[in-house]
Amino acid sequence: MSTANTIKLHVSHSYRAPPATIYDAWLNPEIARRFLFATDDGHVIRADIEPRVGGRFIIVDRRPTGDAFHHGVFLELKRPRHIVFCFSVEEHDHNCDRVEIDIEPLGSGSRLTLTHEMCAEWAEYEEKTRQGWTHIVEGLDRELELSAGSKRSNPEAGQSAGAMA
Repeated sequence: MSTANTIKLHVSHSYRAPPATIYDAWLNPEIARRFLFATDDGHVIRADIEPRVGGRFIIVDRRPTGDAFHHGVFLELKRPRHIVFCFSVEEHDHNCDRVEIDIEPLGSGSRLTLTHEMCAEWAEYEEKTRQGWTHIVEGLDRELELSAGSKRSNPEAGQSAGAMA
């Protein structure tokens, strides 16, 4: 993707969780299905994630307007700080977007910065795309807060969840 014909949009969010927790959530299908491409009026019916370089993912959100498919291939995985994937809503899109996630330690928590590089021809969708990613990173925060709360109220639940991860 040549930079002259692309738009780069950025979304950042701070979390109370450490970088490894944030990183792992993006690659764990059971956690990712609760925030990744999930909409308020939809329901994720499929979350297949192959967490390796060259591995693919597909997330399907069943929405009132129909199923929304999100495809990607992991280009870089450097736990716990860096994820890069190509992303498209069409399975065989050869001009897929590039999404880069950087996770930096921030005190006892972390800060995630997501950069989405998209073709300039999609400029009219830039703000909607930014809003979508904002919804996703905030959804991850809600998910982590919920799971942290359930671990605090039920220590055994935290142990079994940790054993499965």
